[in-house]
Amino acid sequence: MTLPHQLIVAGIGTEIGKTIVSAVLTEALQADYWKPVQAGGLDDSDTDAVRRLVTNPRSRFHPEAYRLNQPMSPHAAAAADGVTLELDAFQLPKTDNALVVELAGGLMVPLNDHDLNVDLVAQLGLPVVLVSRNYLGSINHTLLSVAVCQSRSIPLAGLIFNGPTVPTTESFILNYTQLPCLGRIGQEAQLTPDVIAHYARQFA
Repeated sequence: MTLPHQLIVAGIGTEIGKTIVSAVLTEALQADYWKPVQAGGLDDSDTDAVRRLVTNPRSRFHPEAYRLNQPMSPHAAAAADGVTLELDAFQLPKTDNALVVELAGGLMVPLNDHDLNVDLVAQLGLPVVLVSRNYLGSINHTLLSVAVCQSRSIPLAGLIFNGPTVPTTESFILNYTQLPCLGRIGQEAQLTPDVIAHYARQFA
């Protein structure tokens, strides 16, 4: 399965593993990486984490459009900082390289009083790689995420499953959505550059 040259990594919820998947795909494609919104963790951001895990010499790490202090939904973190996230402020980084874009939160997370992450995805115009993780309710969350993309005519490149495998769940999701499984990332005790490179070789 060929990955898009430029793509958006979206998750079915919070703490799904978007940053791990983003690091793997950044390494596999030797891509640039960009997280449009970082909410909280400014001293050790997701960009910092991906930079530590990626070892190829080609990747560049582009600054976030917004850096917010509180680990909250982007609209709430922005309000706490006294700013408003404006959809027009988000522009893809200028690069001739492949590009991995990591969303902050799920597709229906609000950016402001009117716009959601899915509106940002539609504006950026890149295909989505959807990250799913097996837990009670994950089928519902995965199918809803797929449906919202399809309702906006957002192209879905496929699914990546992160964490412990549940074959009955994964097979139902794949059969129902008819989306390709781009790969699986297992439950790792430690995330190191070697672990990321191991998975990247499977995607490259």
